[in-house]
Amino acid sequence: MENVYFFTGFPGFISTSIIKNLVKSDYQVGHIYLLVLPQMVEKASQEILYATTKEELPESNFTIIPGDITKQGLGIPEEMQAELEISVTHVFHLAAIYDLAVPENIAQKVNVDGTRNINQWVLSLTKLERYIYFSTAYVSGDRQGVIYENELQMGQGFKNHYERTKYDAEVLVEEVKEKVPVTIIRPGVVRGDSKTGETIKFDGPYFILNVLDRLRYSPLLPYLASGEAEGNFVPIDYVLNGTIYLAHEKVGIGKTYHLTDPEPYKMNEVYKMLMNEYLGKTPKGALPLFLTKGFLSLSPMRKWIRVQKEAMDYFTCVSHYDCTQAQDDLQGSGISCPDFKDSLKSMVMYYDEYKNDRDKQLTII
Repeated sequence: MENVYFFTGFPGFISTSIIKNLVKSDYQVGHIYLLVLPQMVEKASQEILYATTKEELPESNFTIIPGDITKQGLGIPEEMQAELEISVTHVFHLAAIYDLAVPENIAQKVNVDGTRNINQWVLSLTKLERYIYFSTAYVSGDRQGVIYENELQMGQGFKNHYERTKYDAEVLVEEVKEKVPVTIIRPGVVRGDSKTGETIKFDGPYFILNVLDRLRYSPLLPYLASGEAEGNFVPIDYVLNGTIYLAHEKVGIGKTYHLTDPEPYKMNEVYKMLMNEYLGKTPKGALPLFLTKGFLSLSPMRKWIRVQKEAMDYFTCVSHYDCTQAQDDLQGSGISCPDFKDSLKSMVMYYDEYKNDRDKQLTII
């Protein structure tokens, strides 16, 4: 029997990438419904045309549904809702605001209120086999030390509105675990493909490359902070393959997974590797964190150097994301997280080629 899928977050990078990998997988992929914001329908149609042409799939396998997760019932027409209720087997909820500098009201509306609406909606599905919620490892907030996959409500504070609202949303998803078969995915900071380096946005570790690019002719390039925190950067292909596998295997029902690097490097090691690969230089000395954040508190400086001030908080929060459950349940699948240094060259080459692409650089305010 073929599976019927419902996705939010399309045509976002991760949602689009999961679909492209899904149709090439061994799972029985039937129809795919895509909830798309009305203003994104044209772009979504182009993405489908590209995917179906490349993979030789019929366009009839896809249905775009104009809608909005921030509305009750997701804005889905009644006649379409009746069809979805008796057909959808897998729901992938990826729609969210992922920006570290997002204003609180927007993060609350999309990440929390939107997830509450999705939770309510999945309860109406009579054929549901899995509800996959895409969270983040950073729902741990400002906690330090070892963070386990089965931990969530631990009295933590948060470094930004993104973390807090993703935490609140995951709390809501936990509440429906007894009613529907849920799998929660918590990736680390997602970077480009480990083989090609391809990505659609330069954030996370690419902020370091932005700094290095702007300061490449400086006679002295120091570390940006002490950098003792771990840089948990995971390639998109690992996240995609792990998510698709755990979303279909019965072992994943009712579980939360850290799709994180089991052996991450410290931030100062990541910084050194990127500098050496990109500029052929080695950092000397270190700027105190308060000075670095002081520079980035100035809007002209942030815009010029193309780095969000909030990113600096991740240089000092010393947390280790235990991923034992994910590693155990992926055993035998052939899916594992590549070593950061092994895909460094493709990552830097891709960045260097596309660093001036405005669509890939975040808008810094």
